Amino acid sequence: MNRIDRLTAMLIQLQTKKLITAQEIADRFEISLRTVYRDVRALEEAGVPIGAEAGKGYFIMDGYHLPPVMFSEEEANALVLGAKLIEGQTDASIKEYFSEAMFKIKSVLKTAQKEGLEKLEEQIKVSHPPIPVDDQFPNNFMATIQKALIEQKVLQFKYYSNYNGNMTERQVEPMGLVYYGNSWHFLAYCLLRQEPRDFRVDRLVKLEIRDEQFEPREPYEEFIKRLTYGGELEEVTVQIKGEAARFIGNQKYYQGFVSEEKKGDALEMKFLTPHLGYFSRWLAMLGDSVKIVSPDKLLSIMQKRAEELRRNYEEAKTKV
Repeated sequence: MNRIDRLTAMLIQLQTKKLITAQEIADRFEISLRTVYRDVRALEEAGVPIGAEAGKGYFIMDGYHLPPVMFSEEEANALVLGAKLIEGQTDASIKEYFSEAMFKIKSVLKTAQKEGLEKLEEQIKVSHPPIPVDDQFPNNFMATIQKALIEQKVLQFKYYSNYNGNMTERQVEPMGLVYYGNSWHFLAYCLLRQEPRDFRVDRLVKLEIRDEQFEPREPYEEFIKRLTYGGELEEVTVQIKGEAARFIGNQKYYQGFVSEEKKGDALEMKFLTPHLGYFSRWLAMLGDSVKIVSPDKLLSIMQKRAEELRRNYEEAKTKV
């Protein structure tokens, strides 16, 4: 990247956050801090009103804006990929806002870029798992959750627990959004349970932002650690033979995978799971490739599961 392009990109970067550190700029452009300081002086000499807070970073003075941003062909093409992913991996509220944003983005593209995007949109497909439609769960709350995260306000909603089939009223202090297991989850401190909790966004009903603001009870990383390794999760250790270990691939991460270690012709894997019953059903598909090391109660559950399968297929055989 030549210096003129770098200065333009740096100016755009300075407008993306309240404060940008010199190190962030250096890391993005792979330049030295000395070069960052020299480039900032060059922008100031060109009339850009850049302020600085000692030990914190640079900022653009209020009221200064660049002309409408122009996108390169590669940047515009990347947005098409993002749009395709958002179609099947977010709720209705985010799809609506992203659609409006794409209209605005397309409005500043050159004619040739617009034509290229139209062609690319027809040639890129993302296969998403079908999402069942349930009028009881509107799945239209992610934009509201994002707003509550920014404003640090308490959320109130009804939540359906898939474990026991109960619906409970909750008030929570939201901490973050995480996507895993083909679902969006939001992490929060539950005022009812007085504990960190993980809520699936598609199981929320009647969510609304309350007026009460809060200060986070702990840093986000500590919160995540406590939620992940809290008392409700049980540690499981199993040994899985080579072929089956390769077969499960990324599935293990959806089951609470923690670590693995080579043990002879098998991999010994550790998991943290909130529900041994569900975990046992996942293990059942691996057949005799699995050896349970701990806990003993998981072994008992698997023996019961095997007996259920045996009876099921014996009954089926007698009906043939």
